[in-house]
Amino acid sequence: MTDDIAEGEPFAPFARWFALATESEKLPDTMTLATATRDGVPSLRAVLLKGADERGFVFYTNFDSRKAEELFANPHAALCFHWKSLGRQVRIEGTASRVTDAEADAYFGSRPRDSQIGAWASDQSRALPDRATLERRFTELSRRYAGQKTVPRPAYWSGFRVAPERIEFWQERPFRLHDRVLFTREGDTWRKTRLFP
Repeated sequence: MTDDIAEGEPFAPFARWFALATESEKLPDTMTLATATRDGVPSLRAVLLKGADERGFVFYTNFDSRKAEELFANPHAALCFHWKSLGRQVRIEGTASRVTDAEADAYFGSRPRDSQIGAWASDQSRALPDRATLERRFTELSRRYAGQKTVPRPAYWSGFRVAPERIEFWQERPFRLHDRVLFTREGDTWRKTRLFP
């Protein structure tokens, strides 16, 4: 079933599509994140959406990771959701900025305790001599925090919000006559355009 996307802004249709994906996909919050170095060399990986509203799309990471290093050097980013069961895709382009410490603390506090300890144990994107090293660090940190009610958020672990400048909705149609609707930010408003497939 095709969604005609009658709205003049992209957030209501995104929320509707995401709700449908939540009912039909195993990991509906998976999005591909594309970043690039200051010189424009691209890289991409899958991350999980942890918040979405009119301010943007949020994910969390270690600030020593490659993605974070690239975003600090070049804040332009692109995201892509692909929900195969729905035959739908949403592409987002925008600028990334850090979430507030309060937001990062709140999300970190909601994570399972072992995931919190894992954030301390991993030097994300750095060379690891062997799996045993990571497991040993995790065990040591589990012991260190065993008597504490909460695990503090590492200063190097936080999130980014991608503030969208373009959001495209793509729907699969027969004979490759796909449906594409593009929203482009113009100041505080959005311009809506239909695109050839």
